[in-house]
Amino acid sequence: MTTPNHSSKKILICDDEEGIRESLKLILEDHFPLILTDNGEQSLDILKNSSDIGLVLLDIKMPQASGLDVLKRIKEDRPDIQVIIITGYKSVETATEAVRLGAGGYIIKPFKSEEILSTVKKHVKE
Repeated sequence: MTTPNHSSKKILICDDEEGIRESLKLILEDHFPLILTDNGEQSLDILKNSSDIGLVLLDIKMPQASGLDVLKRIKEDRPDIQVIIITGYKSVETATEAVRLGAGGYIIKPFKSEEILSTVKKHVKE
């Protein structure tokens, strides 16, 4: 089995809920190298110091910096990086705003394993 060239790109998972981080880790760890963080500031620090991150899975609602604020800063500093928003809030306005700010898409919690995997594979190939 051949692995795509992009498989060496890491996925940064940023969610303040440990259960969500663990779920995403279980779904993705057999397919991609992962870095897990629980806040936006830490994610931004990691992105500043890492050139091998290809995708960020970013929670919208977090303490301190919101996901939308973090998304804006990622797109300012690293416009090449794909971002997928994860939200437990079925808010069309928030999701639309995230896409307008540069997110490649969004996933609504609770999510299905297949949905996460197919969405991530689609965005990592880009």
